[in-house]
Amino acid sequence: MFTPSSHDVRRFFCEAFRKQRAGEILTPMDAIASDWIARHPEYDDVLADAESAVARDYSVEGGQPNPFLHLSMHLSIAEQVSIDNPPGIRAAHNALVQRLGEHDAHHQIMECLGEMIWTSQRNGAAPDTAAYVECVRRR
Repeated sequence: MFTPSSHDVRRFFCEAFRKQRAGEILTPMDAIASDWIARHPEYDDVLADAESAVARDYSVEGGQPNPFLHLSMHLSIAEQVSIDNPPGIRAAHNALVQRLGEHDAHHQIMECLGEMIWTSQRNGAAPDTAAYVECVRRR
């Protein structure tokens, strides 16, 4: 299992951004990341400076939203939908996309994903994927 550090994740997004801007060949994962990066031009300055991005503190106490967490959640949701895991997430996603469009649907799903992770951590239990999918369906 691949468990990248926060620095690895930040470098990945910065490198995908750099490659896309330079017109270089993108890996499939770079291409997915670049699509979501393009939908968030507010992150361009952060992504343009990899060294600063790696060094920056995005703790809750700092009060700054973490663009790398946000983009990572987009990638996670895209992967979940592509393999329909947890089961039912693709149908729930597609229903939201029909109503809201893909980007807004992802943001709604992020709320449910964050809630599932928070609850799992708080309770010291495995993530409740059925509750997660139901949360998305209710949106």
